[in-house]
Amino acid sequence: MTPEATKSPATLGAAVANLRARLSKAGFTDAAMEARILIGGLLDLSSTQVFVGGDRVLSDGEIAEIEKAAARRLKHEPVHRILGKREFHGLDLLLSKETLEPRPDTEVLVETLITHARMLERRDLRILDLGTGTGAIILALLDALPDATGVASDISEDALRTARENAARLGLSERFQAVSSHWFDKIEGRFDIIVSNPPYIRSDVIPELEPEVRCFDPLAALDGGVDGLDAYREIAGRVSEFLETGGYVGVEIGFDQKVTVTALFADAGFELVEAQRDYGGNDRALIFTRPAFDVP
Repeated sequence: MTPEATKSPATLGAAVANLRARLSKAGFTDAAMEARILIGGLLDLSSTQVFVGGDRVLSDGEIAEIEKAAARRLKHEPVHRILGKREFHGLDLLLSKETLEPRPDTEVLVETLITHARMLERRDLRILDLGTGTGAIILALLDALPDATGVASDISEDALRTARENAARLGLSERFQAVSSHWFDKIEGRFDIIVSNPPYIRSDVIPELEPEVRCFDPLAALDGGVDGLDAYREIAGRVSEFLETGGYVGVEIGFDQKVTVTALFADAGFELVEAQRDYGGNDRALIFTRPAFDVP
């Protein structure tokens, strides 16, 4: 046990300062923010409560819990995996071993699809989310589109259980269905919107990723094959069988994949109607449709 760990602080403010110092010493660039988020999450406190409650005396149990979490973070386990949940598009979502931790940049895809969904002016929209993970994308869409229903697919039973639990916690179970399927293999019917945040990282790049991603995100949600495009070929190759006339396909992409992914969908008869960049200025979301005259 490190000297820092043996001198466990007794107040909230001291605990935050202690963890911030330990993370900073270990090279974590956002040490102050991470210390507040991690301790606030462990104690079920808002950021404001953490900020103003520095004099709060911690129990021995709370101190022990903070120390266990600190040890995990110092081994590069992400803060939100330690907490077991993360907020996405205003929704509190549970995480599990085989689910990708939803990132804020994916909210760009959700927001763009919400706009296009409302432009469809159809009641009872049907949405399909391929490779749903936590259910983040489809649950955010269902939350914003109260007349919509959704089907979420994944090959991981762990992910499907987590998505179902998230739907139940958010009161969305009646409009949500989880299906075990490899892309479209077990999907039936047609949909107004089909969306996916598929694995898109080249296989040879994965060993170079930050340990928070490489060691803790599920490989199946990261590895997009030799060129990172395997999933997009699967989706573009069959999506027309499941998309309603005039509907939209939305996908998240890697920062350098706009041209290649657009070409794959163009070869399948789709045209790009909108491209959006994420909060860091990188290409992130592509929305496609198939011209009505080109639909059988």
